[in-house]
Amino acid sequence: MTICHSDEVSSIPGGALYDLITIGRSGVDVYPLQTGVGLADVETFGKFLGGSPTNVAVAAARHGLRPAVITAVGADPFGEFVRRAIRGFGVDDAYVSTIEGPPTPVTFCEIFPPDHFPIYFYRGEHPPDLRISTSSLDLDAIGAARLFWFSLTGLSKEPSASAHAAALSARRSARRSARGSGWTVFDLDYRPTLWESRVAAHEAAQRALPYADVAVGNLEEVETAVGVRDPEAAARALLVAGVKVAIVKMGPEGVFARTSEESTVVEPVEVKVVNGIGAGDAFGGAVCLGLLRGWPLERTIRFANAAGAFVAARLACADAMPTTAEVEDLLGNGVPS
Repeated sequence: MTICHSDEVSSIPGGALYDLITIGRSGVDVYPLQTGVGLADVETFGKFLGGSPTNVAVAAARHGLRPAVITAVGADPFGEFVRRAIRGFGVDDAYVSTIEGPPTPVTFCEIFPPDHFPIYFYRGEHPPDLRISTSSLDLDAIGAARLFWFSLTGLSKEPSASAHAAALSARRSARRSARGSGWTVFDLDYRPTLWESRVAAHEAAQRALPYADVAVGNLEEVETAVGVRDPEAAARALLVAGVKVAIVKMGPEGVFARTSEESTVVEPVEVKVVNGIGAGDAFGGAVCLGLLRGWPLERTIRFANAAGAFVAARLACADAMPTTAEVEDLLGNGVPS
């Protein structure tokens, strides 16, 4: 089965300005340049672009798509770094606001391969990317974009939550008026430290799911969204909630995906893991490519799985995002180039 909409993307008058728009977190990732060492003992660090929706846009750009990101940074040197990095990766920063007051978020991690990567968020109580307001949105561009990507984190605080609601309503209105739109993808990105409670996250996810065509999450995230951890049961619950494609990442067991007509399980690609944190963002950018190209479900998930493995074998996130050719090479050879 090819995953496509009944309202073809080509129906958008004049074509969409962007292949995809993402909205949400951005900041600076500070990663130790030594692995297997706790932060208390690390002496050298690297500075990288961070924030999952921002990195998804970067991953999509590496596949030749035209992305933009809606986010905000602080009026500080890290904010300038983020803006410069976004542009440097080929992502339009026209919708990146600079906000006086709160600093640009910084995220540290510890690297204990192959599967232990503790994350420490330094975001303050109200970081810039959660101050995105409805008034700052280009709703016409959001409605016309061939794909719109949002994450659960963006629903955790106002005014960001209301801005997300306005964006999702614009997508629905555009579709009803035959001006668009293509895919709307909900990243169930659940970060417990960024929510007042798991119940609040669940309620926010339930409100947003009817607006999404695709939901993507790991086992903890789908359980937060629909209350079920079993991959197949969770996927069915996501479909009942309104999505057309449910994608459940199962860690070492691979990825399970389901539509109303078919399901597929894709096994992991074997690599030597260096840092698993950016793998999900590479996976997301690759899913965007598969959706926009109308690939069959199994091909899309297999390609996305390989893209995630490619980044897991490297230290950085945004800097390590693969091209389409690099993912295909990994699929063909079984080892990262």
